[in-house]
Amino acid sequence: MKNIYSNILRFNLKNLIKIIKTLKKGRIIALPTETVYGLAGNAYSNEAIKKIFISKKRIKKNPLIVHYYDLKQASKDVIFDKKFLRVYNKFSPGPITYIVKKKSDSRIKPIVCANLKTVGIRFPRNKIIRKILKNIDIPLAMPSANKSASISPINPRDVSEEFKNKIQVVDGGSSNVGIESTVLNLAGNISILRPGKVTPAQIGKILKKKIKFSSSNRILKSPGNLRRHYSPNILMLLNKKKCPEKYAFITFGSKYPVTRNSFNLSKKSNLNEAARNLYKFFRIIKKKGFKKIYVTRIPNRGIGYAINDRLKRASKKWN
Repeated sequence: MKNIYSNILRFNLKNLIKIIKTLKKGRIIALPTETVYGLAGNAYSNEAIKKIFISKKRIKKNPLIVHYYDLKQASKDVIFDKKFLRVYNKFSPGPITYIVKKKSDSRIKPIVCANLKTVGIRFPRNKIIRKILKNIDIPLAMPSANKSASISPINPRDVSEEFKNKIQVVDGGSSNVGIESTVLNLAGNISILRPGKVTPAQIGKILKKKIKFSSSNRILKSPGNLRRHYSPNILMLLNKKKCPEKYAFITFGSKYPVTRNSFNLSKKSNLNEAARNLYKFFRIIKKKGFKKIYVTRIPNRGIGYAINDRLKRASKKWN
């Protein structure tokens, strides 16, 4: 039997050189970040970007996030303003993506941005991806390393299982945030396009204004805004207090007893722990063959808002 985990690559100096060569040749590879694992390709290469879209079965109107090491790298492609710099200096590198205006002479391929004049950029905190970005002279377009609309991967084995050993993945252990980055729109009306670890209240404190969530998805400026996303493809019922024994029950807090069918996101009612466990439990539940998932109420504060956003999108039925 073929080992589906044989594509997991240990990170060291020798393999760093291999990774950089792979990316510069227009190939794709899965890399760790602090949020989830991403499927990386040269943002300046049509060949690489097409491979990302094909591998993920991703629709072309859904833009990608471009990853940089620092402002010097990003300054070749995008326009910075004072608002961006204030937020960047507080939260980057870290789990936040900025929608900014793209320079007219940027080499980023139009397909990356869904032919928009804006682009999502991020400066990840994970040490491995930062070493790669520091030593490569190209930005990396990098959506989550999974098939579109399915569960995001939080460790290298998730990627291997998703793509059946067809895509190499660099081992960075488990992601310590566990859900995708906050997406902040700075091109036009400032708003949150996708909730994440960094909250509107934190951003508002820096910008000295109230930051709201965008309610318009007519034009996809950001990934993570499709109606159905992050899904284990199992019927999911939200805000439930009880669950039949034959179905999976995702709980939160100490009041829920341990049972054969229960999966407690955090017995200590820690929302950061809950975020780290969410996709892990989705995958376990799917492997165990449960036909329905009941989910208890999750507090809608801090990163809890992002957890509820993922649950809501995961629970949507296919159109």
